[in-house]
Amino acid sequence: MPANRKIQRALLSVTDKTGLVDFARTLSALGIELISTGGTAKLLRDSGIPVKDVSELTGFPEMLDGRVKTLHPKVHGGILHRRDDPKHVAAVEEHGIQPLDMVVVNLYAFEKTAAKPGVAFQELIENIDIGGPSMIRSAAKNFEDVAVVTSPADYQPVGEELQRERGALSKATKWRLAQKAFATTAAYDAAIASTLQGISPDSFEAQPQGTTFPQAIRFSFQKVLDLRYGENPHQKAAMYSDGSGAGVANAHQVQGKELSYNNIVDLQAAWDLAQEFEEPVCAIIKHTNPCGTATGKTLAQAYKRALECDPVSAFGGVIGVNRPVDLEAAEEMHKLFLEVIAAPGFDEAAKAKFASKKQLRLVEVKPANQKWVLKNVSGGMLVQDVDNRPLGDADLRVVSKRAPTPEETRALLFAWKVCKHVKSNAIVYARDGQTVGVGAGQMSRVDSAKIGAMKAQLPLKGTVAASDAFFPFPDGVEEIAKAGATAIIQPGGSQRDPEVIEAVDRLGLAMIFTGVRHFRH
Repeated sequence: MPANRKIQRALLSVTDKTGLVDFARTLSALGIELISTGGTAKLLRDSGIPVKDVSELTGFPEMLDGRVKTLHPKVHGGILHRRDDPKHVAAVEEHGIQPLDMVVVNLYAFEKTAAKPGVAFQELIENIDIGGPSMIRSAAKNFEDVAVVTSPADYQPVGEELQRERGALSKATKWRLAQKAFATTAAYDAAIASTLQGISPDSFEAQPQGTTFPQAIRFSFQKVLDLRYGENPHQKAAMYSDGSGAGVANAHQVQGKELSYNNIVDLQAAWDLAQEFEEPVCAIIKHTNPCGTATGKTLAQAYKRALECDPVSAFGGVIGVNRPVDLEAAEEMHKLFLEVIAAPGFDEAAKAKFASKKQLRLVEVKPANQKWVLKNVSGGMLVQDVDNRPLGDADLRVVSKRAPTPEETRALLFAWKVCKHVKSNAIVYARDGQTVGVGAGQMSRVDSAKIGAMKAQLPLKGTVAASDAFFPFPDGVEEIAKAGATAIIQPGGSQRDPEVIEAVDRLGLAMIFTGVRHFRH
């Protein structure tokens, strides 16, 4: 078939109807006959676009609650027959099959359905598309004769080429579309397989998270961004999305220059820490570690208190907050050079305030339900549950002679949440709702205690300290006491816990064991 043969007939059947009406108008204006199904046909007809129902093409109505619409020889014969094969042409003519030169299809939103809390098994099953993938694969297989469009993002470039080439598409364009089509169906099947592997055959309900890992894991991500480079300029990088519409990979950048690889890594760290809190909070991140975190009655107050912890390190930092940024907060943040601000939103006054800082990236993020944490290793990967175990009152065990005061307890719980997001070995000095010193990523826990105290810009006397793992020797708590802290929260579990507790009592400190470790490698 000549690469520039005009498209005569197109079948449109989509779940995501974004941009479809304008694209269909472009097709119709070029004299392309439109055939469609169900809700798609209704949308086009209501928009004044001539369209024929697929049942007119097949001679059969849509049936079985929509399970069977396009699974018919007059659809797949029209797509799959080779136009340059006389036997194929004769066969379709004998059976009254009309050629279909374009297929515009996207699929039932299985992944979004699977992500719904408590989704019923039957709802999952009904959101497994059958006809859509079949049409996509048929069209992609016969790409020399049929164009297959699976993404609204392709409507504009395809429409422009059709207008420029008087209703035709190049072989190169059809090949690019076919490659994308096969990637689409592969991703779709991978999502279904991975989801169904986690469902018990006894109850047909999702198994509790963390009970088992599947024998095979299939991931499918779509590239959303080519990055200038990776962690360093000599490394290439890109960002991929799971298509959920949530989380950092699916965030909306409101303003600013393009995000770098390191920006995105820090943005994730800032966002994760901010999500630990119900009250307004601000986390300032440098190189994935918090250099200041604080809560406040307002976001502006939280930011100012976070900045007090380490204003030097905060320069060029990445901020994560758990409230939409308002003008008051924007006015405070505007005073400092920042790389990125991640928030659930920005009000119009805040956007106007930041507009003069054209390089500053403002990123709106929707919370995501992350199931696993993945790490690459040579030849494979490590998979673990997300570290989201809540800390309840029953977990808190006072092991010192002196119990912490209510104010110390509040400060300890705050420090514990922050410490979870500091690279191990981690020691965090804090007051109620405000970090004071952060010691991160040291080979020795004693060094982390020393560095956390050294970094403090605010008075250390009367603070508390959190440790992400147990103290193997009493020297760590002795260093913390020397800095001026009065209470400690830590997992416990060392063989030398009795010696550590004895040192705490000797120094007049209070100490809580949680029984939970928060290593962050």
